[in-house]
Amino acid sequence: MLRLVNVHTHYGQIHALKGISLDVEKGYIFCLIGSNGAGKTTTLMSISAIQPISAGVIEFMGRKIHTLSPEAIVRKGIVQVPEGRRIFPYLTVQENLLMGAYLSKNKTQQIKAMTYVLSLFPILKERQKQMGGTLSGGEQQMLAIGRALMSSPKFLLLDEPSLGLAPLMVNQIFEIIRTINQQGVTILLVEQNAHAALSLSHYGYVLETGKVIIQDNAPNLLQNPIVKEAYLG
Repeated sequence: MLRLVNVHTHYGQIHALKGISLDVEKGYIFCLIGSNGAGKTTTLMSISAIQPISAGVIEFMGRKIHTLSPEAIVRKGIVQVPEGRRIFPYLTVQENLLMGAYLSKNKTQQIKAMTYVLSLFPILKERQKQMGGTLSGGEQQMLAIGRALMSSPKFLLLDEPSLGLAPLMVNQIFEIIRTINQQGVTILLVEQNAHAALSLSHYGYVLETGKVIIQDNAPNLLQNPIVKEAYLG
């Protein structure tokens, strides 16, 4: 469904991605794990066209997308939930969600998407009129995911959804991610919590200093001695 071939990305003189290649199959959860600075977030930013690539090819559904704008990427069905949630703190929960549907002019479709999101996150239904900035960290993460789902994506990019959350909330967020995937959305997950990511995912890539150093199905990575020593503790 998504393919990166020998992708290089620079931030000025910094060579962040050094020839990354990966394939994400439709209907599955794939994850990227690695230490800080490995290139995980840059990979998502490159896919979303927020950070233009320097070389290589990115394809979605068999078509090249690396020359498109971020808006065009969203129109193709690829939506990102950014690290740190980045909700609009002075907008209500409902207004935040509607921001996720800004590309759709179809009111019926917006209502259908809103109904779906609120059924997935009952707490957001209770707090529709509450300002986003007054929600807890876990609720804000739900809001960020819900906002992304408002555009009915085919492919969801999730950047550190467990960051800063209590273990109980992490479990809840990951169960929601599993449900979203089971309902037909393909997911590429970036996550510092390697054990949780691999337990949720079907397949994983391990990044180190801008390169893929290991790739395998998730159960094998959980047992891989190098991964266990470096990332699983």
